[in-house]
Amino acid sequence: MTERILVVGGALYAEGRLLAARRSAPAHLAGRWELPGGKVEPGEDPEQALVRELREELGVEVKLVERVPGEWPLERPGYVLRVWAAELISASAEGVRPLEDHDALRWLAPDELWDVDWLEHDRPAVTATARWHATRA
Repeated sequence: MTERILVVGGALYAEGRLLAARRSAPAHLAGRWELPGGKVEPGEDPEQALVRELREELGVEVKLVERVPGEWPLERPGYVLRVWAAELISASAEGVRPLEDHDALRWLAPDELWDVDWLEHDRPAVTATARWHATRA
């Protein structure tokens, strides 16, 4: 049986716009977009991991609002994605810096969500996130 690895993603909102990150690595994912986040480390709970990942990779502090319903399998066997809605609390939307494995960030208004080429495994997560956000906007 394949070990299950949890990956957490942040549906980071500022002024009603969702943050998307464009992959620069690995090569087969380069140019595609995803929600920022990363793997949960041993001994870490998912919420702690997401706050840590967004702090380390984007240089921001966030407030997690709630988990977006759903869980989505990733490209690598055993990896699954869970997403939490989050609010930016310590940086402006313009103050976010790119991730290590990313070369661009983009804030997307609700009518721009599908203007970027999302990774296949992020598409259902983005759909669920948009549905979640629409019920709270």
